[in-house]
Amino acid sequence: MLMTLNDGGQLEGMKMTGSQSNKKTKAKLKYVIPLAFLALGACATPFRADVQRFDALPATQGQSFAVVASDPDLSGGLEFGQYALLVEQRMTELGYRLTDDPASAELLVQMDYEVDKGREKVVSDYDPFYSSIGYRGHLGRGYYGRHRYRYGYHDPFLFGGHGFSGYGNVRSFTVYTTELDLKINRQSDGQRLFEGTAEARSRSKNLTYLVPNLVEAMFTNFPGNSGEKVRISVAPEKDRK
Repeated sequence: MLMTLNDGGQLEGMKMTGSQSNKKTKAKLKYVIPLAFLALGACATPFRADVQRFDALPATQGQSFAVVASDPDLSGGLEFGQYALLVEQRMTELGYRLTDDPASAELLVQMDYEVDKGREKVVSDYDPFYSSIGYRGHLGRGYYGRHRYRYGYHDPFLFGGHGFSGYGNVRSFTVYTTELDLKINRQSDGQRLFEGTAEARSRSKNLTYLVPNLVEAMFTNFPGNSGEKVRISVAPEKDRK
């Protein structure tokens, strides 16, 4: 029995015998195999960020808060306001109460973000589907199918989709490091209640793509275990470089 995809995207079976089965099987595989690879590529490229948080926040009791820029140059900017809105939404979902007056807020949320100038990295093409050689890099270990690689500059996800194209070619990429810093202070006495950093390495330096993903990573399982550094994956999005 040959299992194929029908028009609705579900599997269905067909009984065949002899040469008819072989011919039809080959014809169907021409379409089924590419679909499988496309599906794997689509689900294999989440946004990854390294997040570390230090927490001394009291229980949430509807405390008022306001989001402000740590860097005065960002204060009042339209771009900053767009990212601040994301933080406000997440804080509100956690049970805090937004106020438009930072001076009267019980909690002051200070946010900063930046992307560096990038570093050039030279890599060799590697296809994990066709090589039996482990792939080595930096920043921890990971697995892709049967093949091992290391997260970081030699991570196949960092350099495009589900594998490199071709063999043996040496290519160079500019890798950018983007960082989001978040601090929460209690205004009555100035006590620091929360510090968090989310960092990602990417071939993109587009902040409108990177910062929202870093905010999402920062608030995943918020506030987390104090002092613990974790790697958080955010659901894939369309390429917006």
